[in-house]
Amino acid sequence: MGRVLRIGRVELKVLDLEKSVDYYTNIIGLEETGRMGDSVYLKAWDEFDHHSVILTKSNSPGLAHMAFKVETMDDLAYYEKKVEEFGCTTTRISNNTRLAEGEAVHFILPTGHHCELYHEIGFLGTAVGFRNPHPWPLGWKGIAPHRLDHILLTGNDLKTVTRFFVEALNFGQSEKVVTEGEEELLGSFLFTTNKAHDIAFVKGPDAKLHHAAFHVDSVHDVFKAADLLSMYNVPFDVTPTRHGISRGETIYFFDPSGNRNEAFANGYMSYADMPTITWDAAKIGTGIFYHARELSESFMKALT
Repeated sequence: MGRVLRIGRVELKVLDLEKSVDYYTNIIGLEETGRMGDSVYLKAWDEFDHHSVILTKSNSPGLAHMAFKVETMDDLAYYEKKVEEFGCTTTRISNNTRLAEGEAVHFILPTGHHCELYHEIGFLGTAVGFRNPHPWPLGWKGIAPHRLDHILLTGNDLKTVTRFFVEALNFGQSEKVVTEGEEELLGSFLFTTNKAHDIAFVKGPDAKLHHAAFHVDSVHDVFKAADLLSMYNVPFDVTPTRHGISRGETIYFFDPSGNRNEAFANGYMSYADMPTITWDAAKIGTGIFYHARELSESFMKALT
């Protein structure tokens, strides 16, 4: 059986490329690692691969694609077959089609999102190195997250997309949100690492991005992020709070194109043999925002 290691990258569509690069480098605190055409490549200080975020100039914001890294090239072929057996059409993306990227397998999820699997990518290392490293680098900018953590997407058929990740890609489902009698799935949180989730879906229009999340250490870092965002007049969606789902501490805000970002801390560890935690639809407000216990209108409607 092959292994999907983790979420490896997101490609975000942005309206003003240079304004977006300034935001993601100076406010989020990512490092620019290269450019190709209308795309800029970035990584967080604690990531070792060439990039985890691609910003691509577009006429509309949103998610161009996301990709998951597999352990070996044999795993790439293994999952290509599994994806096809599930009923999704795959195509091969050639080596170096994008900067520093090896060959990839592309397919479209049941929710309409473009997704890829890959193994090979350029290696740059972390800002603190791998020998006698300091716990964090001097001179960092902005929020300075450790890594890209997860993404939340919207779609209409959450049962099928959940089944895809579980059956084709061997993910687990950590949590779910259901209607009475569990007739309808309104939220699905999926993992392939020990994080609370690596990707999640909530009921909504197909092919939309809800948010891309970056990992920070603690609730202190969430509040520090809030301070920085206020200093730079970045628009907030939700100020610091806690999730019931995942138990993480969080803050939500928007990039210059309207793509929602999250600074996310803590959360529980998930394991392959854990039971799925179930939330009733009537408690979704508490599940998302544990303190306020209700959803804001913008949180459900601001999608790109």
